[in-house]
Amino acid sequence: MPPTEAAVDLGAPITAILELYVFVLAGFVGYQLITRVPPLLHTPLMSATNAISGISLVGSLVAAGSQSSTASTVLGLVAVTAATINVVGGFMITDRMLKMFKRQEKQQ
Repeated sequence: MPPTEAAVDLGAPITAILELYVFVLAGFVGYQLITRVPPLLHTPLMSATNAISGISLVGSLVAAGSQSSTASTVLGLVAVTAATINVVGGFMITDRMLKMFKRQEKQQ
Protein backbone atom coordinates (compact mmCIF):
# COMPACT_ATOMS: atom_id res chain seq x y z
CA MET A 1 0.00 0.00 0.00
CA PRO A 2 1.60 3.33 -1.04
CA PRO A 3 1.91 6.02 1.62
CA THR A 4 -0.77 8.66 1.60
CA GLU A 5 0.03 12.30 1.11
CA ALA A 6 -0.89 13.06 4.72
CA ALA A 7 1.64 10.51 5.98
CA VAL A 8 4.36 12.12 3.90
CA ASP A 9 3.49 15.57 5.25
CA LEU A 10 3.68 14.36 8.86
CA GLY A 11 7.09 12.80 8.33
CA ALA A 12 9.06 16.04 8.18
CA PRO A 13 7.80 17.57 11.47
CA ILE A 14 8.25 14.26 13.29
CA THR A 15 11.78 13.98 11.95
CA ALA A 16 12.53 17.54 13.03
CA ILE A 17 11.14 16.87 16.51
CA LEU A 18 13.19 13.66 16.75
CA GLU A 19 16.34 15.52 15.68
CA LEU A 20 15.65 18.26 18.25
CA TYR A 21 15.10 15.58 20.92
CA VAL A 22 18.44 13.92 20.08
CA PHE A 23 20.19 17.33 20.11
CA VAL A 24 18.77 18.25 23.53
CA LEU A 25 19.57 14.78 24.91
CA ALA A 26 23.15 14.99 23.60
CA GLY A 27 23.55 18.42 25.20
CA PHE A 28 22.26 17.11 28.54
CA VAL A 29 24.52 14.05 28.47
CA GLY A 30 27.51 16.20 27.47
CA TYR A 31 26.88 18.63 30.31
CA GLN A 32 26.54 15.81 32.83
CA LEU A 33 29.72 14.17 31.53
CA ILE A 34 31.81 17.34 31.65
CA THR A 35 30.69 18.31 35.15
CA ARG A 36 31.54 14.86 36.56
CA VAL A 37 35.03 14.54 35.08
CA PRO A 38 37.77 15.17 37.66
CA PRO A 39 40.04 18.16 36.87
CA LEU A 40 43.02 15.84 36.36
CA LEU A 41 41.35 14.33 33.30
CA HIS A 42 40.37 17.61 31.63
CA THR A 43 43.50 17.75 29.45
CA PRO A 44 43.09 14.26 27.92
CA LEU A 45 39.37 14.91 27.48
CA MET A 46 40.13 18.19 25.71
CA SER A 47 42.54 16.40 23.39
CA ALA A 48 39.88 13.83 22.55
CA THR A 49 37.34 16.52 21.78
CA ASN A 50 39.88 18.20 19.50
CA ALA A 51 40.09 14.94 17.55
CA ILE A 52 36.30 14.90 17.29
CA SER A 53 36.43 18.48 16.01
CA GLY A 54 38.75 17.21 13.29
CA ILE A 55 35.96 14.90 12.18
CA SER A 56 33.61 17.90 11.95
CA LEU A 57 36.25 19.60 9.81
CA VAL A 58 36.13 16.69 7.37
CA GLY A 59 32.33 16.88 7.29
CA SER A 60 32.41 20.59 6.59
CA LEU A 61 34.90 20.02 3.77
CA VAL A 62 32.49 17.52 2.23
CA ALA A 63 29.62 20.02 2.59
CA ALA A 64 31.67 22.81 1.02
CA GLY A 65 32.83 20.62 -1.85
CA SER A 66 29.47 19.10 -2.71
CA GLN A 67 28.56 22.09 -4.93
CA SER A 68 24.85 21.32 -4.68
CA SER A 69 24.03 25.03 -4.34
CA THR A 70 25.74 28.34 -3.67
CA ALA A 71 24.27 28.51 -0.17
CA SER A 72 25.66 25.10 0.76
CA THR A 73 29.08 26.08 -0.55
CA VAL A 74 29.10 29.32 1.44
CA LEU A 75 27.83 27.61 4.60
CA GLY A 76 30.40 24.86 4.09
CA LEU A 77 33.14 27.47 3.81
CA VAL A 78 31.96 29.09 7.03
CA ALA A 79 31.90 25.66 8.69
CA VAL A 80 35.42 24.88 7.46
CA THR A 81 36.68 28.18 8.87
CA ALA A 82 34.97 27.70 12.24
CA ALA A 83 36.07 24.06 12.55
CA THR A 84 39.66 24.97 11.69
CA ILE A 85 39.72 27.73 14.31
CA ASN A 86 38.25 25.28 16.84
CA VAL A 87 40.80 22.54 16.12
CA VAL A 88 43.85 24.83 16.04
CA GLY A 89 42.77 26.77 19.13
CA GLY A 90 41.99 23.58 21.01
CA PHE A 91 45.38 22.07 20.33
CA MET A 92 47.11 25.34 21.27
CA ILE A 93 45.30 25.37 24.59
CA THR A 94 46.07 21.68 25.16
CA ASP A 95 49.75 22.32 24.43
CA ARG A 96 49.78 25.21 26.88
CA MET A 97 48.13 23.07 29.55
CA LEU A 98 50.62 20.25 29.01
CA LYS A 99 53.52 22.69 29.44
CA MET A 100 52.17 23.44 32.90
CA PHE A 101 52.85 19.83 33.94
CA LYS A 102 56.49 19.79 32.81
CA ARG A 103 59.17 20.07 35.44
CA GLN A 104 61.14 23.24 35.32
CA GLU A 105 64.93 22.89 35.23
CA LYS A 106 66.83 24.50 38.05
CA GLN A 107 68.98 27.42 37.05
CA GLN A 108 72.61 27.14 38.14
